[in-house]
Amino acid sequence: MNGKPGSDPAPGCDLVVQAEHLAREDLEVLLALTQADGIVPMRRARCDAFRLCGPRQLDGVAEALAAARYDWASVPRERTLERVRLVAMDMDSTLITIECIDEIADMMGIKPEVAAITAAAMRGEIDFRESLARRVALLEGLAEGALVRVYEERLRLSPGAEQLLETARAIGARTLLVSGGFTFFTDRLQARLRIDCTLSNVLEIRDGKLTGRLVGDIVDAQGKAAMFSMLADHCRGEGGLALAIGDGANDLPMLAAADVSVAYRAKPQVRSRATHAIDHCGLDAVLNLFA
Repeated sequence: MNGKPGSDPAPGCDLVVQAEHLAREDLEVLLALTQADGIVPMRRARCDAFRLCGPRQLDGVAEALAAARYDWASVPRERTLERVRLVAMDMDSTLITIECIDEIADMMGIKPEVAAITAAAMRGEIDFRESLARRVALLEGLAEGALVRVYEERLRLSPGAEQLLETARAIGARTLLVSGGFTFFTDRLQARLRIDCTLSNVLEIRDGKLTGRLVGDIVDAQGKAAMFSMLADHCRGEGGLALAIGDGANDLPMLAAADVSVAYRAKPQVRSRATHAIDHCGLDAVLNLFA
């Protein structure tokens, strides 16, 4: 993974270290380990973040950071935040802390059964289309009001989500919420957070109840990547960057299409294939992955 330091520093890169609380004595150890030219605090996010400038060696650094439960990344100095023209992210377990379909299922008393299918799909063990159809079918007969309860009572934004989106707007980047979840939630989040574009699945509802079916084409991994790529081509311009953030297997094609990809509290196979990983800090820590 490009975001993890190896034994040799990458030319033109600094080491960014982040944590909710970063001990000062640990910074002194890191400075000695890396033989960096200096340490500069970063203040874009709520977490503690520091840039170690021009590290000369990284032997033992990965182990020390992992033991301390710190996030880190090797960040090119030429990759500036102002170059970001598109910020795209998944919804469930990325922009928000829950898996909406699992919480909907809990209203029917079948959360363990549905959550097991969700987890297998996120690990890439089950085709997403098949897993979604199976899960939605189990929701047949549920009153639409249960969706309202999930949104109002259980849905929570991930830490730092609002700061990330506010900063994206401030630098003139477009924002995209692309999800294998449902429009019932993405539409409300779009209005609440002033997100530019969304793409997600439509639950069929008749006479105030879920039918256990979806309306229209299923938004799967390829659908997410296609939407991302279309907007990225439109937004990049000359020298611009398209950023994608996700956590599950169905985010991998979108992450692969991005100039910079971030695995946010993600499954192992996603972490291993993304540019960077954020495992401990909030979404706003993504802002510190740019110079």
